[in-house]
Order: sequence, then structure tokens, then C-alpha cells
Amino acid sequence: MKVLMVLTSHDKLGDTGEKTGFWLEELAAPYYTFTDKGVEVVLASPKGGLPPLDPKSDEADFQTDSTRRFATDATAQALISNTHTLASVNVADYDAVFYPGGHGPLWDLTNDKDSIALIEQCYKTDKLLGLVCHAPAALKYPKKPDGTPLVAGKNVTGFTNGEEEAVQLTNVVPFLVEDMLQQNGATYSKGDDWHPYAVVDGKLVTGQNPASSELVAEKMLALLS
Repeated sequence: MKVLMVLTSHDKLGDTGEKTGFWLEELAAPYYTFTDKGVEVVLASPKGGLPPLDPKSDEADFQTDSTRRFATDATAQALISNTHTLASVNVADYDAVFYPGGHGPLWDLTNDKDSIALIEQCYKTDKLLGLVCHAPAALKYPKKPDGTPLVAGKNVTGFTNGEEEAVQLTNVVPFLVEDMLQQNGATYSKGDDWHPYAVVDGKLVTGQNPASSELVAEKMLALLS
């Protein structure tokens, strides 16, 4: 079994002068959920190579068993250092696709033509797709074959307006994930802020926040088996 994980290549947090990127726990926790079950994981990003890590996600307060393991895992470090370019990926080669979050995806994966095409191809071919935290931002522009938003009528979750407010980035981000999903016609639901919460709708699995990333991967594994 083979899973593609799609990471951001964007490292600027709006006009703040601060750095962003992918959130470490949202890569590490699902990575081990998959690989510990014998699943092969391939990493890709719009620009390829080493994707930017959100420096906040590497701070002591946000470390988990998975992040500590990832930091000292030679195989994982080799993978992250040399991600494939998104343009070179053929979704047909994979059993599922997983998007970790972090604030980076709001700026690049949302608008990236290769990401949009990949997500649309997942929908057309009934391929399992998981996205967590800010990564559901990548669902903003993909369409169904009839031209309607891909998430219209779908049950989804993603980073909440309350969580964005708590990290004081409401006025920095280009849009709020919760609002966007509802504007695109999705049925949005959420759990308590910062608690694990995931929603399954057919072959689409979404998670609310970093704490939900392992849960999304577990639900994906259950569907794959």
C-alpha cells in the first residue's frame, strides 16, 4: 500500500515578517500511523526538495512522541529533505493522498494548479483523500465534473475560526478555513478547540487541528483495509 503526503512549499506568514510552513506533528503523527502498518509513504510539495517547517511547530511545547521520533529517524529525514515536485506526481500510483496542514497551505496549496488537479483526480477516481487542520484550504478551488465546488454537500471539518482567533492570526491569513468551507456549500462541523475531531464522508476524510492528524490517518487506514 502506498500513500502520498502533500506538503506546502510556502514559508512566509503573510506580511508579518515571520516564517511559516507545514506543522510538524501533522506530518509526523500520520507518517508513523501509516509506516508502522507497513504502508509506503511518498512526500511531495509544489517546489520539491526540503519543504519549510513552521518553526513554532518545532518548539518544546508542541513536541510529541511522533515529532521526537521523526527528528532522529534517518529514513524520514531523507524523505523530507528531497520531496518530489507535485507536478511530477501521478495520483494513480497511490492508494490514498494525505495533506498535512500548517499555515503554509493557505497561500500555496490553495492556488496551486497541480494540487487542484490532483484533488479533482482523487474525486473522479474515487481515491481516498485526507486533509487536516489548515490543509482543507486546498479544497477551496477544486471542482466536481459539473463545475460545482468539490466540497459542496460534503460533511467536512478543518481549523476553526475560534482556533485561528486563539493563535491571533485571524487578520493575517488570506481566509478562514471554516468560513471558506461553508461558503463552498460544505456541511461544516467541529469539536472542542484543540481536541481531536475528524469527519468521514465517503472517500474524503478531514481533521480539525494538529491533535486530529493521527485520527485522520487511522480513519484512512480503516477505509483502506
